[in-house]
Amino acid sequence: MIALFLIPIYIVFSIFICRWLFYWMSACHRLFRKKWMKIAVIAVYSFFSASILISFLLPVSAVQRLLKRIGNYWLGVLLYIVLTVLIVELLRFLIKRSRRISTDMLRSRKFVVVSGTLCIGIIAAFSLYGIFNARYVRTTSYQVKIEKDGGKNDHLKIALAADLHLGYSVGVYHVREMVDKINAMNADLVLIAGDIFDNEYEAIEEPDEICSILREIKSRYGVYACYGNHDIEEKILVGFTFPNDKKKESDPRMDRFLEDAKITLLRDESVLIDDSFYLVGRPDYERPGRGIEQRKSPEEIMAELDESKPVFILEHEPREIEELSEAGADMQLCGHTHDGQVWPGTWTIHLFWENPYGYLKKGELHSIVTSGIGVYGPAMRVDSKSEVCEIDLEFQ
Repeated sequence: MIALFLIPIYIVFSIFICRWLFYWMSACHRLFRKKWMKIAVIAVYSFFSASILISFLLPVSAVQRLLKRIGNYWLGVLLYIVLTVLIVELLRFLIKRSRRISTDMLRSRKFVVVSGTLCIGIIAAFSLYGIFNARYVRTTSYQVKIEKDGGKNDHLKIALAADLHLGYSVGVYHVREMVDKINAMNADLVLIAGDIFDNEYEAIEEPDEICSILREIKSRYGVYACYGNHDIEEKILVGFTFPNDKKKESDPRMDRFLEDAKITLLRDESVLIDDSFYLVGRPDYERPGRGIEQRKSPEEIMAELDESKPVFILEHEPREIEELSEAGADMQLCGHTHDGQVWPGTWTIHLFWENPYGYLKKGELHSIVTSGIGVYGPAMRVDSKSEVCEIDLEFQ
């Protein structure tokens, strides 16, 4: 419901941006002062700004998919328009108060043209960089030593991925990049820490092709996954959900998709792999999903296991780090945070999570959080990266 209250604010802000554009364009050339040119600018701006709402209202179709993709790009561009305008207005206020530059200078044609061009250049640079940066999947390596007997393994290589968000912004290209990176590692075990889907199964453009690519993953012990807070069927408008009385659960087609892709889904359950180590897949903290009202506590998890063997916890959100450490788990593997995804979120994310990204050791627990493969909302990454983690484990 919050999204509905934000619509009037969004409309007012859009009018302000259009006025700012007219002011700058009129200073650049007299052509932009003509009525037909202003109508054209309003039409183009309205198309991009309304694409988010129109795509939300339309049924699934090629047109809806195109508008949704445009809207996701627009969300990122809009973020940097807002930030740039706020910074410029703050600077304008401070300059006026300081009286170091005259009011006539601030209103001069040359100043308006130069400052406006600089602002548009900054917005374009951040947006284009973010769009292309999000398409490049990197490999991030970690070395971890666990003071336990690894059974049949002195060393173990784990490939960790998360947050694919398969849908309007992520598809065949990203999955191919991920699978190639994983196979290049020659991993023993491949783990996917939730948010495989982006709320709507229908959003996946080529599910059969993506399944085929995922089946190409090579590993000694197979591919395991858990669900995240977006692995459910739910309509979302600019990141906001709509309340209803139904329990939020995964679409059965999501389960079948993973089965077809040869990915083992763990729902609050553990497996003993090669009689050497345990892998526990936890349901999502916020939306545990079908058949699970409340997920097991760290103490309940460990009570069922032989603690002399290494215990790996696979879950979406990096929560309960302290509790898992005290219960005796050895490693927690998560995603969810996207490392903030876009600046300044990459700075503020540290205010909300004990381990927002990367490696943290808590007691004897090794916590690793990946920034993930895909994107949520804005189809870009600025000051963060799409990645697959390569974890080299050494046992005592």
